[in-house]
Amino acid sequence: MVAVIKTSRSINSILNYNENKVKEGVAECISAVNYPLELKKLSFTQKLNRFLKLSSLNENAKRNSVHISLNFDPSENHSKEKLIEIADTYMEKIGFGKQPYLVYQHHDAGHPHLHVVTNNIQRDGKRIDLHLIGVKKSEPARKEIEELFGLVKAEGRKQKENFSLNPTDVGRVQYGKAESRKAINSVLNKVLFDYKYSNLPELNAVLNLYNVHADRGTEESRVFKNNGLLYKILDQNSKPIGVPIKASEFYSRPTLKFLEGKFKSNDAEKRAYKKHVKNAIKLAFFREDIFSPEKLSKILEQESIHMILRKSNEGQLYGLTYIDHKTKCVFNGSSLGKEFSAKGIQENCALTILVLEKKYQNSISTASENLQDPELREYVKENLVDILLRGEKVLDYVSKQFKQKKKKRFFKGI
Repeated sequence: MVAVIKTSRSINSILNYNENKVKEGVAECISAVNYPLELKKLSFTQKLNRFLKLSSLNENAKRNSVHISLNFDPSENHSKEKLIEIADTYMEKIGFGKQPYLVYQHHDAGHPHLHVVTNNIQRDGKRIDLHLIGVKKSEPARKEIEELFGLVKAEGRKQKENFSLNPTDVGRVQYGKAESRKAINSVLNKVLFDYKYSNLPELNAVLNLYNVHADRGTEESRVFKNNGLLYKILDQNSKPIGVPIKASEFYSRPTLKFLEGKFKSNDAEKRAYKKHVKNAIKLAFFREDIFSPEKLSKILEQESIHMILRKSNEGQLYGLTYIDHKTKCVFNGSSLGKEFSAKGIQENCALTILVLEKKYQNSISTASENLQDPELREYVKENLVDILLRGEKVLDYVSKQFKQKKKKRFFKGI
């Protein structure tokens, strides 16, 4: 189970979002806790007024509304009764057991999930502290509930499996309508809160895997000048298709301002995971003879690291992005260090080519010695393009004495 907690200043917008889902037939309100009337007898106004009355007791609270989503593995199919019990247990464990809250079961995604609407103003007007509630209360509660109800555990499961992405099926999207927004929204809910990215290109590196792109527009555009952001669906050729949708039109409001806050927090959080990617790259070069970034990319896939090669229209490699699906971190190559940038990787590939040439032609020194040769490294920098171009024919430099001799077969006549 995965729990996501969001806070807001407007309980009205949160409640409207869930009630509109009910009207569309893709959600159902399955529980109303700490309300004076039964769920069937509650009108929209009565649901809203219960929250507004509590909010009025503390007008100094800037964020008094809480929206929680509880997400389950696609393989799980729980009854309404069990889902209500899970929601009640979770709310009790995070300190909201005495608060009024509404539980909605949504059916608009590829996995079962609940939305819980509540507020954090108590009957005495005191505010329930939301600072670090995810770390201090939600995470321990989630783990306990997974054990208590026998749920699929969020931690560790994906690392043991081969990671695979399911891009948005753009062929089924009706562009410009709610279906487009729904398709993009399901991707945003997964990527924005699961992955750690430090800038818009890093975020797009992941979104593009799902055929979604976040676009600020050109510098001369009104969108760019107003710090706006558009989300687009991409076709099979990674070209925008359909009608772009403003960030403000999504419930989670993944605007540029929101993303800039994520960039700062993510940058600090993902520093500890740099070593994992760097070690995987170094190990790849140590174990294999890598002549090109493309070959390195295939090797890293085995470690659930997606390596994106950014090339110019002329086909020249100018940048690399690494998406580590195990740690959910995205790194620009240069942020890991010079040797992990596009130029650094190309130089390492060129060194491999030259080392093999020397090894097979002269048999003078070992590969490890050659890799540390300052003159060889300087030669690589000066002749990088030429060396890489002959990389595909590196086996042509292998002298005959090192090529495997074919054994002659002798057949006796009958």
